[in-house]
Amino acid sequence: MDHIKPCFWFPLLFTLACFMGPSWSQTEAEILLKFKTSLTNYGSQLDDWDASGPGPCGGKIWTGVRCINGSVYGLRLENMSLKGVIDIDTIMGLQLLRTVSFMNNSFVGPFPDVSKLVYLKVLYLANNSFSGAIREDGFAGMNALQKVFIGWNNFTGPIPRSLAALPRLVQLGLEWNHFEGRIPDFEQDNLSLVNVAHNNLYGPIPYRLSNMNPSFFAGNNLCGKPLAGCKSSRKKRTIIIIIVVSGSLVILALIAAVSYILKDPAMASRFKEPEKKKPGNTVTVGQISEEKSANYYKKLGDNARLQFVRSERERFDLQDLLRASAEVLGSGSFGSSYKAVISNGRAMVVKRFKHMNNVGKEEFREHMARLGSLSHPNVLSLVAFYYRREEKLLVSDFAPNGSLASHLHSRRAPGQPGLDWPTRLKIIKGVANGLAYLYNELSNLTLPHGHLKSSNVLLDHTFEPLLADYGLIPVVNKEHAHQFMVAYKSPEFSQYDRTTRKTDVWSLGILILELLTGKFPANYLKQGKGGNADLATWVNSVVREEWTGEVFDKDMKGTRNGEGEMLNLLKIGMCCCEWNVERRWELKEALAKIEELKERDSDNAEDYSSYGSEGDVHTSRAITEEDFSFSVQG
Repeated sequence: MDHIKPCFWFPLLFTLACFMGPSWSQTEAEILLKFKTSLTNYGSQLDDWDASGPGPCGGKIWTGVRCINGSVYGLRLENMSLKGVIDIDTIMGLQLLRTVSFMNNSFVGPFPDVSKLVYLKVLYLANNSFSGAIREDGFAGMNALQKVFIGWNNFTGPIPRSLAALPRLVQLGLEWNHFEGRIPDFEQDNLSLVNVAHNNLYGPIPYRLSNMNPSFFAGNNLCGKPLAGCKSSRKKRTIIIIIVVSGSLVILALIAAVSYILKDPAMASRFKEPEKKKPGNTVTVGQISEEKSANYYKKLGDNARLQFVRSERERFDLQDLLRASAEVLGSGSFGSSYKAVISNGRAMVVKRFKHMNNVGKEEFREHMARLGSLSHPNVLSLVAFYYRREEKLLVSDFAPNGSLASHLHSRRAPGQPGLDWPTRLKIIKGVANGLAYLYNELSNLTLPHGHLKSSNVLLDHTFEPLLADYGLIPVVNKEHAHQFMVAYKSPEFSQYDRTTRKTDVWSLGILILELLTGKFPANYLKQGKGGNADLATWVNSVVREEWTGEVFDKDMKGTRNGEGEMLNLLKIGMCCCEWNVERRWELKEALAKIEELKERDSDNAEDYSSYGSEGDVHTSRAITEEDFSFSVQG
């Protein structure tokens, strides 16, 4: 055999490998079951990961597994409180794996070696407890990677240059970590989102990021577009020299003046120590001038203390809020709201209400305690409140992605995309689930929400919706509520001066139409009775005139193969805001129909890597009146 040439062995070994390979390889079920052993704290959530069945993509698909053409395409193990280790070496065996999400879990330790997954398109590790620095080459070779979200962890060190060099990167979330140093130069021209807010970064913002939302750079020491311009080092040195020289001259002048005064007894007698006055620092809350001060609240003693309604939350004082750096979030029909970062670094939202004067202290406290007991992933939790007859403060956590209204109606920077179809569907499903929870927990209220609109749908860092300003009907002055709250714009109140258990469903229907069309419900701007539901009337006219996709928001991306499901949601919205209350759907029916909706018309076409990558809406056929079995007005 020694005389056989080496070149003979390669084809021979290759042929043997082709025959013997299947005996060496593992099935996808075996790979996932081995991966499961590296996880802990999953309880019964992964019970259907069972070797005895037909496999992860055969028959009933395993929890958190995404399949295409009978193979594992994605892992989406979110919101499971998972701990343990993300075993990258094991899931490397899933040859078609393209999307991975372990968001909202409890993983700790260093950043996983994801660079081994060279064909990965989407990586979501946000809202865990990963820590430490990420290697400079932590993303090297991942040329297919398009979306990376690793915010809300404890990563340190510089942002890896291998991350900034990913050729197909479109969206990046690094917010609320401890990254430090400068932002590296990004080489991509098609970036739509790069969020580095609340880290320890400094220096100029790279020019390819200059069109991003300014909030994506908050909480750092950065400069340049879209923030204020950077000062040159020469200017800084000049300013420092001027300050030092000026300060020295002022100090010398003061020393000379004091010496002169002390030497002259007659002069010194004129400068007796004045009577001490209590400090009266004027407090500017969120840059909104207030006549009250921190000392004003302090003089009230116990009455100025915040009343916490959630036992598990860390306590802080009202003074912490009043003295915190504040940012105006808005000023609406109820009053102003602002964001305050308290001493522990946590961002809170304080809303001032001035139209609850007729509510007694005990009644108000009892109702707030009830709202504080609510807990649901799609309901913004009330943390604390403050009561005075003239005004009330409600304190809750800050939602980093703002309101749904701001994403639908605010002017965006050039190139900044609108919400895509999968995100909008996710939002409306969360809204419906949150509303159903309020119906169950506040069952004694005719209007469990009462003020459901896009500006009261807040979005967390994963664009999960949070319902805000709910359950306030019992404590808001009736006259003010009738003038401004959404429930009192409904057809039944406009016609008959009454509301029903279906009134919040009407608000949900209008919200669905607003989300799909991108149009603001103009009747919400009217004070008093809302009259006709302008948005529903417009949609109905589009249907009757047999227009095509004109009804859908042109800024809504990611709609390929989803036209049928979008049309189904449009139908649901119209059934919810049916003018005739008797014919309007119950919330239970609406929720069931919404839960049935998919991102794609075909289950087999589900692909989480394509979020936001397709073009505008192009319906394949006209939307006709035959699609709808009802009218806006009964």
